[in-house]
Amino acid sequence: MRLHYSGPLPERIGFLLLPRFSMMAFFSAVEPLRIANRISGKTLFEWTLFSLDGGPVTASNEMALLVDQPIGSALDLPSLALCGGFDPEAHLSRPLMAWLHRLDQAGCALGGLDTGGFLLAAAKLLKGERITLHWESLPAFRERYPMIETSDELFELGERRFSCAGGAAAMDMALEVIARRHGTKLAVDVSEQLIHERLRSRSDQQRMSLARRLGTHHRPLIEAVSLMERHLEAPLPLADIAKRSGVSSRQLQRLFEQQLNTSPRQWYQQLRLKRAQRLLNETEMGVLDIGIACGFTSSSSFARAFRAHFGLSPAEVRRHAGN
Repeated sequence: MRLHYSGPLPERIGFLLLPRFSMMAFFSAVEPLRIANRISGKTLFEWTLFSLDGGPVTASNEMALLVDQPIGSALDLPSLALCGGFDPEAHLSRPLMAWLHRLDQAGCALGGLDTGGFLLAAAKLLKGERITLHWESLPAFRERYPMIETSDELFELGERRFSCAGGAAAMDMALEVIARRHGTKLAVDVSEQLIHERLRSRSDQQRMSLARRLGTHHRPLIEAVSLMERHLEAPLPLADIAKRSGVSSRQLQRLFEQQLNTSPRQWYQQLRLKRAQRLLNETEMGVLDIGIACGFTSSSSFARAFRAHFGLSPAEVRRHAGN
Protein backbone atom coordinates (compact mmCIF):
# COMPACT_ATOMS: atom_id res chain seq x y z
CA MET A 1 0.00 0.00 0.00
CA ARG A 2 2.57 2.49 -1.10
CA LEU A 3 1.75 6.18 -1.51
CA HIS A 4 2.03 6.16 -5.31
CA TYR A 5 1.72 3.31 -7.77
CA SER A 6 2.19 3.51 -11.55
CA GLY A 7 2.65 -0.14 -12.46
CA PRO A 8 0.33 -2.51 -14.28
CA LEU A 9 -3.08 -3.60 -13.01
CA PRO A 10 -3.98 -5.41 -10.95
CA GLU A 11 -1.80 -3.87 -8.25
CA ARG A 12 -0.30 -6.68 -6.19
CA ILE A 13 -0.13 -6.43 -2.41
CA GLY A 14 1.44 -9.03 -0.14
CA PHE A 15 0.34 -9.73 3.42
CA LEU A 16 2.67 -11.57 5.78
CA LEU A 17 0.53 -13.09 8.54
CA LEU A 18 2.49 -13.50 11.75
CA PRO A 19 1.33 -15.90 14.46
CA ARG A 20 -1.44 -14.34 16.58
CA PHE A 21 -1.96 -11.57 14.02
CA SER A 22 -4.93 -9.22 14.26
CA MET A 23 -7.70 -10.67 12.10
CA MET A 24 -9.62 -7.39 12.38
CA ALA A 25 -6.75 -5.35 10.94
CA PHE A 26 -6.10 -7.84 8.14
CA PHE A 27 -9.72 -8.06 6.98
CA SER A 28 -10.12 -4.28 7.32
CA ALA A 29 -7.25 -3.88 4.86
CA VAL A 30 -8.36 -6.53 2.35
CA GLU A 31 -12.14 -6.09 2.20
CA PRO A 32 -12.07 -2.53 0.77
CA LEU A 33 -9.80 -3.80 -2.02
CA ARG A 34 -12.16 -6.69 -2.79
CA ILE A 35 -15.19 -4.40 -2.86
CA ALA A 36 -13.35 -1.90 -5.10
CA ASN A 37 -12.77 -4.73 -7.59
CA ARG A 38 -16.46 -5.68 -7.51
CA ILE A 39 -17.86 -2.15 -7.83
CA SER A 40 -15.46 -1.11 -10.58
CA GLY A 41 -16.00 -4.31 -12.54
CA LYS A 42 -12.23 -4.65 -12.88
CA THR A 43 -9.51 -6.43 -10.95
CA LEU A 44 -7.77 -3.34 -9.63
CA PHE A 45 -6.06 -5.15 -6.76
CA GLU A 46 -4.93 -8.66 -5.98
CA TRP A 47 -3.25 -9.98 -2.88
CA THR A 48 -0.95 -12.80 -1.88
CA LEU A 49 -0.81 -14.21 1.64
CA PHE A 50 2.50 -15.33 3.14
CA SER A 51 3.41 -17.15 6.32
CA LEU A 52 6.79 -17.92 7.83
CA ASP A 53 6.65 -21.57 6.74
CA GLY A 54 3.86 -21.62 4.15
CA GLY A 55 1.46 -23.27 6.58
CA PRO A 56 -1.81 -21.93 8.04
CA VAL A 57 -1.51 -19.10 10.57
CA THR A 58 -3.62 -18.80 13.71
CA ALA A 59 -4.80 -15.29 14.53
CA SER A 60 -5.24 -13.80 17.99
CA ASN A 61 -8.91 -14.86 17.88
CA GLU A 62 -7.77 -18.52 17.46
CA MET A 63 -9.05 -18.72 13.87
CA ALA A 64 -6.58 -20.07 11.29
CA LEU A 65 -6.11 -18.86 7.72
CA LEU A 66 -4.52 -20.66 4.79
CA VAL A 67 -1.81 -18.78 2.92
CA ASP A 68 -0.45 -18.88 -0.63
CA GLN A 69 3.31 -19.04 -0.12
CA PRO A 70 6.09 -19.18 2.45
CA ILE A 71 8.44 -16.24 2.82
CA GLY A 72 11.48 -16.09 0.56
CA SER A 73 9.91 -15.69 -2.87
CA ALA A 74 7.91 -13.04 -4.79
CA LEU A 75 10.66 -10.41 -4.83
CA ASP A 76 8.73 -8.37 -7.43
CA LEU A 77 5.97 -7.34 -5.01
CA PRO A 78 5.11 -3.61 -5.14
CA SER A 79 4.23 -3.66 -1.42
CA LEU A 80 4.12 -6.00 1.55
CA ALA A 81 2.17 -5.51 4.79
CA LEU A 82 3.36 -7.24 7.95
CA CYS A 83 0.28 -8.18 9.95
CA GLY A 84 1.29 -8.30 13.59
CA GLY A 85 -0.34 -9.08 16.87
CA PHE A 86 1.15 -10.05 20.20
CA ASP A 87 4.95 -10.11 20.54
CA PRO A 88 5.75 -9.68 16.82
CA GLU A 89 9.54 -9.41 17.36
CA ALA A 90 9.61 -12.99 18.60
CA HIS A 91 9.13 -14.08 14.97
CA LEU A 92 12.07 -12.16 13.49
CA SER A 93 14.41 -14.84 12.16
CA ARG A 94 17.47 -14.60 9.94
CA PRO A 95 15.56 -15.89 6.86
CA LEU A 96 12.75 -13.38 7.42
CA MET A 97 15.15 -10.49 7.90
CA ALA A 98 17.06 -11.46 4.74
CA TRP A 99 13.81 -11.65 2.74
CA LEU A 100 12.60 -8.25 3.98
CA HIS A 101 15.92 -6.65 3.09
CA ARG A 102 15.87 -8.23 -0.38
CA LEU A 103 12.34 -6.93 -0.93
CA ASP A 104 13.41 -3.47 0.20
CA GLN A 105 16.37 -3.48 -2.18
CA ALA A 106 14.05 -4.57 -5.00
CA GLY A 107 11.86 -1.49 -4.41
CA CYS A 108 9.03 -3.09 -2.44
CA ALA A 109 7.26 -0.72 -0.03
CA LEU A 110 7.19 -2.38 3.40
CA GLY A 111 4.53 -1.64 5.97
CA GLY A 112 3.05 -2.70 9.25
CA LEU A 113 -0.54 -3.28 10.32
CA ASP A 114 -1.14 -2.96 14.05
CA THR A 115 2.17 -4.04 15.68
CA GLY A 116 3.91 -5.00 12.43
CA GLY A 117 6.04 -1.89 12.83
CA PHE A 118 7.89 -3.51 15.74
CA LEU A 119 9.23 -6.15 13.37
CA LEU A 120 10.32 -3.58 10.78
CA ALA A 121 12.13 -1.66 13.51
CA ALA A 122 13.83 -4.81 14.81
CA ALA A 123 14.94 -5.58 11.24
CA LYS A 124 16.47 -2.06 11.05
CA LEU A 125 14.22 -1.06 8.16
CA LEU A 126 12.78 2.17 9.57
CA LYS A 127 15.78 4.50 9.47
CA GLY A 128 14.60 7.98 8.52
CA GLU A 129 10.97 6.86 8.38
CA ARG A 130 7.91 7.80 10.40
CA ILE A 131 5.52 5.15 11.66
CA THR A 132 2.28 4.86 13.56
CA LEU A 133 0.96 2.01 15.69
CA HIS A 134 -2.05 1.27 17.84
CA TRP A 135 -2.25 3.85 20.64
CA GLU A 136 -1.77 1.11 23.24
CA SER A 137 1.51 -0.02 21.63
CA LEU A 138 3.01 3.41 20.94
CA PRO A 139 4.50 3.95 24.45
CA ALA A 140 6.29 0.59 24.32
CA PHE A 141 7.57 1.27 20.80
CA ARG A 142 8.86 4.71 21.77
CA GLU A 143 10.66 3.29 24.79
CA ARG A 144 12.24 0.52 22.74
CA TYR A 145 13.08 2.56 19.61
CA PRO A 146 13.49 6.19 20.73
CA MET A 147 15.36 7.19 17.55
CA ILE A 148 12.48 6.25 15.23
CA GLU A 149 9.93 8.98 14.56
CA THR A 150 6.38 8.01 15.48
CA SER A 151 2.96 9.60 15.18
CA ASP A 152 -0.45 8.88 16.65
CA GLU A 153 -2.16 9.25 13.26
CA LEU A 154 -4.57 6.62 11.97
CA PHE A 155 -2.13 5.68 9.22
CA GLU A 156 1.04 6.78 7.46
CA LEU A 157 1.54 6.36 3.71
CA GLY A 158 4.97 6.93 2.19
CA GLU A 159 6.97 5.97 -0.88
CA ARG A 160 8.96 3.29 0.96
CA ARG A 161 7.02 2.60 4.16
CA PHE A 162 3.43 2.58 5.33
CA SER A 163 1.74 1.78 8.63
CA CYS A 164 -1.59 1.95 10.39
CA ALA A 165 -2.89 1.73 13.92
CA GLY A 166 -4.70 -1.53 13.25
CA GLY A 167 -8.39 -2.29 13.62
CA ALA A 168 -10.60 -0.01 11.54
CA ALA A 169 -7.61 2.22 10.73
CA ALA A 170 -6.53 -0.41 8.18
CA MET A 171 -9.82 0.22 6.42
CA ASP A 172 -9.15 3.96 6.37
CA MET A 173 -5.71 3.38 4.87
CA ALA A 174 -7.11 1.06 2.19
CA LEU A 175 -9.82 3.61 1.31
CA GLU A 176 -7.14 6.31 0.99
CA VAL A 177 -5.21 4.07 -1.39
CA ILE A 178 -8.35 3.46 -3.47
CA ALA A 179 -9.10 7.19 -3.61
CA ARG A 180 -5.56 8.06 -4.68
CA ARG A 181 -5.44 5.37 -7.37
CA HIS A 182 -8.97 5.30 -8.70
CA GLY A 183 -10.80 8.40 -7.50
CA THR A 184 -12.74 9.59 -4.48
CA LYS A 185 -16.08 8.43 -5.86
CA LEU A 186 -15.01 4.79 -5.89
CA ALA A 187 -13.59 5.15 -2.36
CA VAL A 188 -16.89 6.66 -1.15
CA ASP A 189 -18.89 3.87 -2.81
CA VAL A 190 -16.69 1.26 -1.11
CA SER A 191 -17.03 3.08 2.21
CA GLU A 192 -20.82 3.02 1.92
CA GLN A 193 -20.77 -0.71 1.18
CA LEU A 194 -18.81 -1.17 4.40
CA ILE A 195 -21.28 0.97 6.38
CA HIS A 196 -18.31 3.21 7.14
CA GLU A 197 -19.78 6.64 7.77
CA ARG A 198 -17.04 8.72 6.11
CA LEU A 199 -13.57 8.74 4.65
CA ARG A 200 -11.37 9.45 7.65
CA SER A 201 -8.09 11.23 6.99
CA ARG A 202 -4.81 10.06 8.46
CA SER A 203 -4.96 12.89 11.01
CA ASP A 204 -8.24 11.73 12.55
CA GLN A 205 -7.79 10.68 16.16
CA GLN A 206 -7.20 7.03 16.98
CA ARG A 207 -9.04 7.29 20.26
CA MET A 208 -12.44 8.78 20.96
CA SER A 209 -12.39 12.11 22.73
CA LEU A 210 -11.71 12.25 26.45
CA ALA A 211 -15.21 13.60 26.97
CA ARG A 212 -16.69 10.45 25.43
CA ARG A 213 -14.25 8.11 27.18
CA LEU A 214 -14.96 9.67 30.57
CA GLY A 215 -18.68 10.13 29.95
CA THR A 216 -18.56 13.78 30.98
CA HIS A 217 -18.12 17.22 29.42
CA HIS A 218 -16.83 18.84 32.62
CA ARG A 219 -13.92 20.89 31.28
CA PRO A 220 -11.69 20.97 34.43
CA LEU A 221 -12.00 17.20 34.85
CA ILE A 222 -11.15 16.56 31.18
CA GLU A 223 -8.15 18.89 31.42
CA ALA A 224 -6.94 17.18 34.60
CA VAL A 225 -7.10 13.69 33.05
CA SER A 226 -5.43 14.98 29.88
CA LEU A 227 -2.55 16.38 31.96
CA MET A 228 -2.19 13.06 33.75
CA GLU A 229 -2.06 11.10 30.47
CA ARG A 230 0.63 13.44 29.10
CA HIS A 231 2.81 13.25 32.22
CA LEU A 232 3.21 9.60 33.17
CA GLU A 233 6.99 9.38 33.35
CA ALA A 234 7.36 12.51 35.48
CA PRO A 235 4.04 12.81 37.35
CA LEU A 236 2.82 16.31 38.12
CA PRO A 237 1.87 17.20 41.71
CA LEU A 238 -1.89 17.08 42.12
CA ALA A 239 -1.87 20.69 43.28
CA ASP A 240 -0.31 21.70 39.95
CA ILE A 241 -2.88 19.66 38.02
CA ALA A 242 -5.69 21.35 39.92
CA LYS A 243 -4.23 24.81 39.30
CA ARG A 244 -3.68 24.17 35.58
CA SER A 245 -7.24 22.82 35.34
CA GLY A 246 -8.66 25.98 36.90
CA VAL A 247 -9.93 24.48 40.16
CA SER A 248 -8.74 24.10 43.75
CA SER A 249 -7.28 20.82 45.03
CA ARG A 250 -10.45 20.24 47.05
CA GLN A 251 -12.64 20.86 44.00
CA LEU A 252 -10.51 18.45 41.95
CA GLN A 253 -10.93 15.77 44.59
CA ARG A 254 -14.69 16.29 44.58
CA LEU A 255 -14.88 16.16 40.77
CA PHE A 256 -13.10 12.81 40.58
CA GLU A 257 -15.22 11.33 43.34
CA GLN A 258 -18.49 12.55 41.84
CA GLN A 259 -17.77 11.90 38.14
CA LEU A 260 -15.35 8.94 38.17
CA ASN A 261 -16.00 7.35 41.57
CA THR A 262 -12.33 7.49 42.55
CA SER A 263 -9.74 9.99 43.76
CA PRO A 264 -7.28 11.92 41.53
CA ARG A 265 -4.38 10.09 43.16
CA GLN A 266 -5.86 6.65 42.47
CA TRP A 267 -6.78 7.54 38.89
CA TYR A 268 -3.30 8.86 38.17
CA GLN A 269 -1.63 5.81 39.67
CA GLN A 270 -3.86 3.45 37.67
CA LEU A 271 -2.84 5.20 34.43
CA ARG A 272 0.83 4.72 35.31
CA LEU A 273 0.34 1.09 36.34
CA LYS A 274 -1.55 0.24 33.15
CA ARG A 275 1.30 1.71 31.13
CA ALA A 276 3.77 -0.34 33.18
CA GLN A 277 1.75 -3.49 32.46
CA ARG A 278 1.94 -2.84 28.70
CA LEU A 279 5.68 -2.23 28.87
CA LEU A 280 6.18 -5.47 30.79
CA ASN A 281 4.21 -7.40 28.18
CA GLU A 282 5.51 -5.70 25.05
CA THR A 283 9.16 -4.78 25.72
CA GLU A 284 12.31 -6.29 27.18
CA MET A 285 12.99 -3.27 29.40
CA GLY A 286 14.15 -4.07 32.93
CA VAL A 287 11.55 -3.97 35.68
CA LEU A 288 13.25 -1.05 37.42
CA ASP A 289 13.51 0.89 34.14
CA ILE A 290 9.80 0.36 33.56
CA GLY A 291 9.00 1.60 37.05
CA ILE A 292 11.04 4.75 36.45
CA ALA A 293 9.44 5.24 33.02
CA CYS A 294 6.05 5.19 34.76
CA GLY A 295 6.91 7.68 37.47
CA PHE A 296 7.93 5.45 40.37
CA THR A 297 11.01 6.45 42.34
CA SER A 298 12.05 2.98 43.53
CA SER A 299 11.61 -0.67 42.60
CA SER A 300 9.96 -1.39 45.97
CA SER A 301 7.29 1.31 45.60
CA PHE A 302 6.63 0.18 42.04
CA ALA A 303 6.34 -3.50 42.98
CA ARG A 304 4.11 -2.72 45.96
CA ALA A 305 1.68 -0.58 43.94
CA PHE A 306 1.69 -3.02 41.02
CA ARG A 307 0.89 -6.06 43.16
CA ALA A 308 -1.87 -4.18 45.02
CA HIS A 309 -3.52 -3.30 41.68
CA PHE A 310 -2.99 -6.45 39.59
CA GLY A 311 -2.49 -9.15 42.23
CA LEU A 312 0.87 -10.11 40.69
CA SER A 313 4.35 -8.64 40.96
CA PRO A 314 5.98 -7.01 37.91
CA ALA A 315 8.43 -9.93 37.75
CA GLU A 316 5.56 -12.45 37.67
CA VAL A 317 3.84 -10.57 34.84
CA ARG A 318 7.13 -10.50 32.92
CA ARG A 319 7.54 -14.28 33.33
CA HIS A 320 3.97 -14.87 32.09
CA ALA A 321 4.62 -12.62 29.08
CA GLY A 322 7.61 -14.75 28.15
CA ASN A 323 5.63 -18.01 28.12
